[in-house]
Amino acid sequence: MRIDIITVVPEILKSPFEASILKRAIDKGLVEIHIHNLRDYTNTNYKQVDDYQYGGGAGMVMMLEPIDKCITKLKSERKYDEIIYMSPDGERLNQSLANSISLQENLIILCGHYKGVDQRVRDHFITREISIGDYVLSGGELGAAVLCDSIIRLIPGVLGNETSALTDAFQDNLLSPPIYTRPAEYKGWKVPDILLSGHQKKIDEWRDEKALLHTKAKRPDLLDEEY
Repeated sequence: MRIDIITVVPEILKSPFEASILKRAIDKGLVEIHIHNLRDYTNTNYKQVDDYQYGGGAGMVMMLEPIDKCITKLKSERKYDEIIYMSPDGERLNQSLANSISLQENLIILCGHYKGVDQRVRDHFITREISIGDYVLSGGELGAAVLCDSIIRLIPGVLGNETSALTDAFQDNLLSPPIYTRPAEYKGWKVPDILLSGHQKKIDEWRDEKALLHTKAKRPDLLDEEY
């Protein structure tokens, strides 16, 4: 997978890809991350990428021309499956959406800034708009990092255990059941006996039951009416 991220503040995006699982995925050659500074696509001495909005109003707007130049250059080099704009009014990122996008090969992610982008960018270039929640950030960079993390970890070979991502919360619209590790008893606090029994079928049934109860208690909105 190749992901090209367009931003006006590339510094924000460096650290997420320089450590942990994402760095290992890059080092293994399973994903390529390319960060593009939008200011490199301007013709002005001040590298201007924003301007006042027509009709008046507070806040600056990201200009059409540098975004056009950047996306057009990238599209001339390869075919992209999606051109994504990180926006608070996009579709909400969830596990199902992450699963779907993780199957793509080439992505462009445009990080909004200021009051957002000129509407013509959204009309003529963007194929999908994604939000990570109902709140506003200073820019789309952190949202882009969240999106990248959610999809890269699903690529085969990224995680040490191939089945780990398949048992994550939300994969089946359920939260995860309780999990435990050593020691089996600490300060009188014991791990449930069933998890120490070695009976995998009963352990799986216990986990399914606990996942359902946990979801009912904390996120009943995830459940179908039959539950």
